Amino acid sequence: MTLSMVAYIAGAFAAGAVAALVVQHYRSMLAGQEAVRQTRALLEKAEREATSKKQEILLRAKEEAEAMRREFERDSEGRQRDLAAIEDRLNQREELLEERQKDMAQRELELRESLDATDARKSALDGLVEKSKQEFEKISGMTREEAKGAFLDRVGQELDRSVAIRIAKVEKRFREECIKKAREILSEAVQRCSASYEFENIVSVVALPNDELKGRIIGKEGRNIKVFEAVTGMNLIIDETPETVVISGFNALKREIARVALEKLIGDGHITPQNIERLYEKARKETLEKVREIGKNAVKKAKIGRVHPEMLMEIGKFHFRASYGQNLLQHCLEVSNLATILAHELGADPFITRRAAFLHDLGKVSDSDAATHAILGMQLAKKLGEKPIVCNAIGAHHLEIEQLYVESVIVEVADTLSAARPGARRDTLESYIKRIEGLETIAKSYQGVHEAYAIQAGREVRVIVNPHNVDDDTSGKLAFDIARRIENEMDYPGQVKVVVVRETRASDMAH
Repeated sequence: MTLSMVAYIAGAFAAGAVAALVVQHYRSMLAGQEAVRQTRALLEKAEREATSKKQEILLRAKEEAEAMRREFERDSEGRQRDLAAIEDRLNQREELLEERQKDMAQRELELRESLDATDARKSALDGLVEKSKQEFEKISGMTREEAKGAFLDRVGQELDRSVAIRIAKVEKRFREECIKKAREILSEAVQRCSASYEFENIVSVVALPNDELKGRIIGKEGRNIKVFEAVTGMNLIIDETPETVVISGFNALKREIARVALEKLIGDGHITPQNIERLYEKARKETLEKVREIGKNAVKKAKIGRVHPEMLMEIGKFHFRASYGQNLLQHCLEVSNLATILAHELGADPFITRRAAFLHDLGKVSDSDAATHAILGMQLAKKLGEKPIVCNAIGAHHLEIEQLYVESVIVEVADTLSAARPGARRDTLESYIKRIEGLETIAKSYQGVHEAYAIQAGREVRVIVNPHNVDDDTSGKLAFDIARRIENEMDYPGQVKVVVVRETRASDMAH
């Protein structure tokens, strides 16, 4: 192949490439023109749609604006009508106020005229009053201040008398109501509390298996019986009663220890002075343990809560103590029941009252005689940590100290009820009447005494004196003299309180 041919072929290829590029360019130009045409068509279509929607929105807005205009016109008409009505009412009120102002002005004028007339009359009356006062002073011979003082004194006397009468009536009615209420409470308390009493004896009987033991108990030349009585402190009575030995003594606890010791001696069979002392000591320990157990059971039965361990022994001794045949433990239980009922009725503390009532005679089992049983009991209770209210109730149940709490008063009342109740204590009618008459006779023997009454089963003497013969100063001395004479001339249980009553009465008659 020659160079010319190669050149020819290359030229042909070049011409074909150029032709292809021209054709491609032409096709691209045609496609761009078509795209421009389509774009213009789309823009014209969008513009037409936008114009249509714009007209539609404008139309809708005009319609809504027209509707709002009509609504506003309706609201405006309604408000105008309301304003017109309000304006009419205001006009009416204004007219009414104008009329009232006219009436007020007329009344003010009338009041001024009336006040002027009243001032004139007051001036005239003041002149008449002053003239009358001057004439009254001339007639009565007293100045104005003196007459005023006399009048006030008279009015004060009448007022004092009226007040005194009213106070006396109120006091009488109040006293009657109090007495009635107290009787109801006490009667209900007594009815709700019942207790049976077993009167205590001063002897204990010990049965023997045979009468041969009597000689062994007496011993050679009476040595055994002398040792027994010396150790126990009791009297041993051995008489002809078959198979019986009697232990006599006032101390029930010691008598019980002696009884237990004698029964142990009889059971042992070896009755000698040494064995008596040994078995007595054993019996004493067993009996004291029994006393402590009795104290525990009594505390549970009384429902007074926990107590000091040392107090259990003292409470157990209640079982072996009696006053006029009345068992002390049964008495304390009844007093606690009565006091609890009264505390509920009077609004006091039932538990504290019950505890104080059960322990009120704690001093009766004390071996000390340094003070009365109430004071001894209060001191022991204070020592063992009882509350002040309980200690005060114990010490004040016979009024030896001041009663600081209502519970103390309730304990005193319950103790009196239990002791004075018929059948509670053993006392012959003859000795009781003799004691009552003796108290009244001693009191009446003094000059100035009008009447004397023994009350509360002989525990208190009320002495009524003549107020003209006995004054307040000598009434205290009279009570002291009567009390000392009762101490010296009479035998009586416990204490006797002497109360001297001096009363001055004033009366008047309404016609």
